[in-house]
Amino acid sequence: MQKKSVRDVQLSGKRVLMRVDFNVPLDDQGNVTDDTRIRAALPTIKHILDAGANGLILMSHLGRPKGKKDPSLSLKPVADYLGSLLPDSAVKMAPDTVGEQVAAMAADLGQGDVLVLENTRFYAEEEGKKCTPEEQEAFARKLAALGDVYVNDAFGTAHRKHASTAVVCQFMDTNVAGLLIEKELEYLGKATGNPEHPFIAVIGGAKVSGKLEVLGNLMDKVDTFLIGGGMAYTFLKAQGHEVGESLCEEDLLDTARKTMAAAKNAKATFLLPVDNIAADKFAADAATRGVGEDIPDGWMALDIGPRTIEQYTRQIAKAKTIVWNGPMGCFEMEPFAKGTLEVCKAIADSGAVSIIGGGDSVSAVNKSGLADKMTHISTGGGASLEFLEGKELPGVVALDNK
Repeated sequence: MQKKSVRDVQLSGKRVLMRVDFNVPLDDQGNVTDDTRIRAALPTIKHILDAGANGLILMSHLGRPKGKKDPSLSLKPVADYLGSLLPDSAVKMAPDTVGEQVAAMAADLGQGDVLVLENTRFYAEEEGKKCTPEEQEAFARKLAALGDVYVNDAFGTAHRKHASTAVVCQFMDTNVAGLLIEKELEYLGKATGNPEHPFIAVIGGAKVSGKLEVLGNLMDKVDTFLIGGGMAYTFLKAQGHEVGESLCEEDLLDTARKTMAAAKNAKATFLLPVDNIAADKFAADAATRGVGEDIPDGWMALDIGPRTIEQYTRQIAKAKTIVWNGPMGCFEMEPFAKGTLEVCKAIADSGAVSIIGGGDSVSAVNKSGLADKMTHISTGGGASLEFLEGKELPGVVALDNK
């Protein structure tokens, strides 16, 4: 998926329309409480400004206003915060997303100026759910009229065919990836296209149903699968083990067997937990005990056990490429965090190209304090998952090819 990036086009004297992901948490006073996504966009923003663009227009959504204007979900606090990070630029806030006043403000921009548009989801046409395709296109055309070059740096929404992420590209002559999306495509693309071996996929999370397509797409690429999380117990039951009260998708037992058979046919090793940490209830203060592959009645497995950690750590140490999607247990609760954190540490120590995709995996890495030891941490939970599933992302497909 070779797409042109912001590095490949002339920006001097051009007005740039850029989709960012500024969907950040705000407190009751409207203060930004986590600026990770804003800072993630800064390299592309600064590249565009340094390249002599004749103004930069930023689009983003915030929350779920459901196509209606909601003052509590205005991007004004985000624009103010961005201004504090760009002291050499004039960061202005538009009164709306589109319209004559917005168009006039965009036309008036000069070098170094930044204009933040109001929340794109204040309009139903952004998501295209409660309007006709023609109405969505008309909205996208108004956005496109604001700039000369379109840059998408919002990987977290690239799997959505929204007006500001994909449809707008129909009405722009130049559509390129920002530095953030460029990096996502580089690492995720290499992992699914031309990985260095041994290639290990660490797949966890609650349900098999959420990971079947990832497993299927990686089946002929991966040397070893390391399975954890709630999904492991569907596979264990499919092998004939007792799983007690553990999470188990009974309707997918046959699918689980077929998945393990497919791995065998693909000559991919498919490892499941050989021991587990079980609890008598789903709570941080539950009584716990170590068990093997069979979970006793009345108990639920909530983490992988020490022998499994040791086995998985040995496999990870051999790897040259690692993709990690999904935790090994209920890491949010302290008694059941060890499996996930030990696997995280093993990946950090491995020296392999490590690609972390998915919201819970990213949270675990951040909790571990080892984020700087990972090669690439994906910024898009749903988008990275769909990429690993082999699906096309509308916001990426719409960009110009190299």
